[in-house]
Amino acid sequence: MSESSEQSSAKDNKHYRYLVFIGRFQPFHRGHKAVIDEALKRADNVIMLIGSANLPRSLRNPFSVAERAAMIKGAYSATEAARIHCVALDDALYNDTRWLQYVQAGVKSVTGDLQTDIGLIGHSKDSSSYYLSLFPNWASVSVPSYHNLSATPIRDSYLMGATPTPERTPESTRKVLNDFKKTDEYQNLHEEADFIDKYKRQWESAPYPPTFMTADALIVQSGHILLVERRSMPGRGLWALPGGFLNPKETLFDACIRELREETRLKVPEPVLRGSCHSQHTFDDPYRSARGRTITQAFYFQLKNDPKGLPKVKGGEDAATAFWLPLAELDATMMFEDHYAIITKMVGL
Repeated sequence: MSESSEQSSAKDNKHYRYLVFIGRFQPFHRGHKAVIDEALKRADNVIMLIGSANLPRSLRNPFSVAERAAMIKGAYSATEAARIHCVALDDALYNDTRWLQYVQAGVKSVTGDLQTDIGLIGHSKDSSSYYLSLFPNWASVSVPSYHNLSATPIRDSYLMGATPTPERTPESTRKVLNDFKKTDEYQNLHEEADFIDKYKRQWESAPYPPTFMTADALIVQSGHILLVERRSMPGRGLWALPGGFLNPKETLFDACIRELREETRLKVPEPVLRGSCHSQHTFDDPYRSARGRTITQAFYFQLKNDPKGLPKVKGGEDAATAFWLPLAELDATMMFEDHYAIITKMVGL
C-alpha cells in the first residue's frame, strides 16, 4: 500500500470525539438514520443541527425542532440517545457567513470548544448538502445514500393524507406524524397542500416548468416596517411584505408600486414614494415558494421621519390587514416564505 493510500485509510477509519450532522429532517427517515448509525460507530458523540428552526409551520417545514428531536432520539435506545445532542439551527438564507456563525455557535454549545476533535458527517445528496465543503478546518465523513431516500416525497404524501411506510421511516417518526395528524395545525397544512396541488395542476400542460416573477416592497420609516397579514393561502395569517405577481405590460418597479397601493393603501404621494427607493435586490432561492419557482425583485424604500407620525395604511386585495411594526418586534416565526431573510438582507439587521 502506498503512503497516500495508508493516510487515506487512516483518515477513513478515524474515531472522533464529535461528529456533526446538519439537516432539516422534515421528516426524519431511514436514510438519515443510516448516517447517525455510522456516526455512532465513528464518534463518542453525535451533534444533530436541526435546520429551519426559526420558521413558521409550512409545507416545506411542517415539524418543530422538538418534534424532529423526538423522531431522532426515539429511534435509539436510551444509552445511544444520550450520545445524540439535538440543537436548533436557525436559517440565514442569502447570508452564508451568518449561517456559518450559527453552525459554529450550535456546535460550541455542545463541545464548549471549536478546536476539539470535530468532524462533519453526511452524504452529497444534492446542492443542499454543500455545507460539507464550507468547513475546511473540520474533517468530512461521507456516507453513501441509503436507497436514495428523500424527505420531500415522504413529506408531500403525508401532507396530502398518506401514512409513511416502515420501509422509509422509523417507528419514532411515524408516532410523531400520527400524533401531529390529529391537530388543527395539520389540518391547515393539509388544506394548503391540496390548494398547492390544484394550483400546480394548472401548469401541467406547459412545455417547461413555469418560472414566476413577483415584486415586493420593503418600506421603512422611523424604525418601523410596513407589513401585511395574508388573507389567503398559501401562508394565510402570516406576515408578509406587500407585493405580488408582475403583469405582462409593466416594469418590476411599477408592479411593486401597484401592489403596494392595492394591499396597503399607503398614504404617501407617488412621486415621494418613487423618490424614496433606496435599493433593490433579486431573491431567487429555488425553494422560496411552495407554488413553484418564483423569483422576486424586492425594492427598499426609506421614508423620511415625519413629526406627524407614520402614514396611514389599510389592508386591501390579498391583505387581511396592513400595519406598521417596530423593527425590534420582527418575528421570523410569523413571516411568509423568505420575507424575513429579505428584510434582514436589505435592511442589514
